[in-house]
Amino acid sequence: MPTSAATSAIARSSGDVSGADLHPRLRADCHRLGRLASGELLLHRNAAVPWFIVVPDTTVVDLLDLPEAQRDAVMAQCSRLAAYIRRHHDAERINFAAIGNIVPQLHLHLVGRRQDDPCWPRPVWGHLEEERAYTDEVVRATRERLAGELGLRPAAD
Repeated sequence: MPTSAATSAIARSSGDVSGADLHPRLRADCHRLGRLASGELLLHRNAAVPWFIVVPDTTVVDLLDLPEAQRDAVMAQCSRLAAYIRRHHDAERINFAAIGNIVPQLHLHLVGRRQDDPCWPRPVWGHLEEERAYTDEVVRATRERLAGELGLRPAAD
């Protein structure tokens, strides 16, 4: 796995995208949690399911088109995030997707799923009718846990 320095160099070489360049839909639909080694980490505003979104530092629009070393680093980061979701949200499964049909900016969905969640077993896209909001305290606590466990850093606006 590449080091953080190698990951940063790879991100720059493939067109580094800062959080200021987040697609408007991602900005509207998500809480900006901060930065991981591979890019921006977001939390979907609907708290009905634990739904995290990783936005890699790149202008590439398809996960499979990332340079191999950067793709490996992003996937390793997603694997660590999936373990975090399992630990803190008792998720039985992690739904993982890189769709991009509506939001063309490369972003990766990691959604913790349980048999008792509001739209089980259907996918969350188009089926999550229940709306719940995170409190500011829960978002702050999530940031703190992620900082301690995954090295989340504050986002630069």
